[in-house]
Amino acid sequence: MAKYVIMLLFFAAVLLIFAALDIAMIISLIRPGDERGQVIVWKASAFTLLGMTGALIIEIIDGLATGQEMTINPFVHLTATAIIYFGALVFFKKRHGG
Repeated sequence: MAKYVIMLLFFAAVLLIFAALDIAMIISLIRPGDERGQVIVWKASAFTLLGMTGALIIEIIDGLATGQEMTINPFVHLTATAIIYFGALVFFKKRHGG
């Protein structure tokens, strides 16, 4: 029984972390900043769009090749977007001295 409680607490913690990432992504996109900050956010956003579009294209091709129904969980898609966005944001901040 304790094993299930630990697993449930771990799942809840991961869920809260991913929800916080999603909210932080939206806030960083909306928040105005100086020109260098805007360039960093623009580059991270462009990289994220490229990565998620590529992932969706691969999923469409896989669905067509296997003949299976194409279903996308929106929470998983949003979480993957947030992870890619913040990875790119950290990379471009280090690269441009942010």
